[in-house]
Amino acid sequence: MAHQYPDIPDHLKAFIGRQKIFFVGTAAETGRVNISPKGMDSLRVLGDNRVIWLNVTGSGNETSAHVQNNQRMTLMFAAFEGNPMILRLYGTARVVHKNDSDWNELYAWFHPMPGARQIFDLDVDLVQTSCGMGVPLFDYREERNQLGPWAENKGADGIKEYWREKNQTSLDGLPTHIIDRNT
Repeated sequence: MAHQYPDIPDHLKAFIGRQKIFFVGTAAETGRVNISPKGMDSLRVLGDNRVIWLNVTGSGNETSAHVQNNQRMTLMFAAFEGNPMILRLYGTARVVHKNDSDWNELYAWFHPMPGARQIFDLDVDLVQTSCGMGVPLFDYREERNQLGPWAENKGADGIKEYWREKNQTSLDGLPTHIIDRNT
């Protein structure tokens, strides 16, 4: 039932392209493991072993702190409609901030999003599917629209202040470098 691949086959690229939500798993060398749900049309498959996703301002910044400490990352997708399947992309990631030389090139893959703060560039070294028969069926209704207006209302200065207050360290005290690498 489970299959492993050294890269992302075309049929799984198509599956990824249809998903409205994915989950990101990271962990630093020590401390807590973080799992975050993501959506908002924020993921792009750039090749057989490369995926990027745009991270927007949120209440925490665990993924960034973890990846800067330990580059391991897993992305998980689950079929909530149609045939059951779970898909995991395993690999190593790097954090790309606005001050980095390739920010503009990577950001061009996305629709501009207020509050964009990082792009994660994942080098996939293992792709695995599993049955997913225990995942319930759900119907997609619509995207939530609160985050964009919230970020627009705050404005650039308000977002930077929010980063200062809420996004500079992980729960375990690891730095995110959000201020110095994005201003």
